[in-house]
Amino acid sequence: MNYEASFKHGILFALSAYIMWGILPLYWALIEGVSATEILMYRIVLSLVFMIILVPITKQTTQLKDDFQQFIKTPRKLLIIITAGYVVTLNWGTFIYAINEGFVLQTSLGYYINPLVSIFLAMLFFKERFNKLEWCAILFATIGVLYMTFKVGEFPFISLVLAFTFGIYGLLKKLVPMSAVSSITIESIATAPMAIIYLVIIGQSHGLSIGMNSSTFWLLFSGAVTAVPLLAFSAAAVRIPLSLIGFIQYIGPTLIFLNGIFIFKEPFNADQFITFCFIWFGIFIYILSQIFKIKRKPKPLQYHE
Repeated sequence: MNYEASFKHGILFALSAYIMWGILPLYWALIEGVSATEILMYRIVLSLVFMIILVPITKQTTQLKDDFQQFIKTPRKLLIIITAGYVVTLNWGTFIYAINEGFVLQTSLGYYINPLVSIFLAMLFFKERFNKLEWCAILFATIGVLYMTFKVGEFPFISLVLAFTFGIYGLLKKLVPMSAVSSITIESIATAPMAIIYLVIIGQSHGLSIGMNSSTFWLLFSGAVTAVPLLAFSAAAVRIPLSLIGFIQYIGPTLIFLNGIFIFKEPFNADQFITFCFIWFGIFIYILSQIFKIKRKPKPLQYHE
C-alpha cells in the first residue's frame, strides 16, 4: 500500500473510532444498577474474549505469534504495550465514573483538551512542526478549551485525567507500530488478570451485580464496543500523524454534546456555543492547511511500459 492510500485509510479509521466513541454514552445509558468499577472489569474481560474470537476470524493468528516473538526479542516494546493497556484502562474507568456520577461537562471538556495534549506530545517526542495556518488552528482551539475551562468554575480533575491518559495512550501506540489486532489482544491479555481477580473477590465478598435483566444483556456487548473503536484507533495511529489524530478527536466530544442536547435533553447555554465556535473554526482552518499541503506535495512520476 502506498503512502497516500495508507494516509487516507488512516483518516477513515480515525473518523470511525471517534464517531463510535462519541455515541458510546448512549450505550452505557442502557446499563443500570452496576457500579462503574464492575462495568470496567467486565469490559476488560469481555474485550479479551472478543479478541480471542476475532483473531482467527481475521486470520491474524500468525501475525499475533510473530508479534509475540518480536516482544521476546525486545522486552522494551512489550513493556510499552502493557503500559498502554493499563493507561487506556484508567481512561475507561474515569469515563464510566464520570458518566455515572453526572460529570458530563467535565467528560466532554476532557476530550476537547486531549487533542491539545496529543499535539504537545507530537511536538515533544516526534518533532512534528506546524505552519502558520496550523498554529492559527491550534490557537483558536486552545482559546475555545480555555474559555470552557474557566467557565466550569472548578478544577477539572476528571477532564485532565481523561485528556492525559488518552494522549499518552496515543503516544505509546505510535512508539510500538504493530497490527491493530495484535496490539489490542496483547493489551487485553495484560489487563485481564487484574479484572478477573477483582471480579472473583467482589463475587465472593459482596456478590456481583449481573443477573437475568436487560443491563446484563447489554453488558455482554461491552467487549465488542470497547475493542472495535480501539482497533480503528490503533490502525489510524500507525498511518497518520498524532497531531492530525488529535484534531479528528474533536468529533467525539462534539457528538457527546449533541447527544446531551437532543437525547439526554441537557441545556445548551451560550458558553458552550461560544466554545463550539472557537473549536470548529480551528478545525476548519486546520483542514484548509492539510488541503494546501496535499496540493503542494509533488506527485510521484508515472512510468509506463
